[in-house]
Amino acid sequence: SFQLMPGEFLAIVGPSGCGKSTLLNLICGLIQPEQGQILLDGIPVTSGDRRIGYMLQKDHLLEWRTIYKNVLLGLEIRGELTTEKLSYVDQILSDYGLDKFRLARPSQLSGGMRQRAALIRTLALKPELLLLDEPFGALDAITRLHLQALLTEIATKKRLTILFVTHDVDEAFTLGDQVAVLSAGGRIEQVGT
Repeated sequence: SFQLMPGEFLAIVGPSGCGKSTLLNLICGLIQPEQGQILLDGIPVTSGDRRIGYMLQKDHLLEWRTIYKNVLLGLEIRGELTTEKLSYVDQILSDYGLDKFRLARPSQLSGGMRQRAALIRTLALKPELLLLDEPFGALDAITRLHLQALLTEIATKKRLTILFVTHDVDEAFTLGDQVAVLSAGGRIEQVGT
């Protein structure tokens, strides 16, 4: 077990197949634990918990929608396309350099820009807890460094609580306030700063 305080950034590392992605699926309620509990602010998480934002390894942008429409997808599904939230989306598109690409299709963007769009789509929901499953794994080194810096800026500015899964130990130590190491058997071997 482990605890994460509000505003902390926990990076999770471990070998392939040890359960890092499964852990995120448990935390967001997509999978129910066989034993124990997963609590957020003392309340058990359930499937579709609106306090949690989850960005997967792939961007899953829909080619038939513009970047702007892709970013709005979560809000649209929730029925939350309010003036306030649309204004917030406009602001974060501008803050993170995608406002000029709002009418572009995903295939017209680089890999790093697509990941930024997927991150903005997740941030648009204003989650209390942000789960990131190897979001930069398929990117080149320079783009990866740029997005790591952007994520650090977002975490600091928005005081988000973040769980970040990665295979890259350097990335874990660069980004995380804490690092949790999972064993091949799926156990948390150690958590440290």
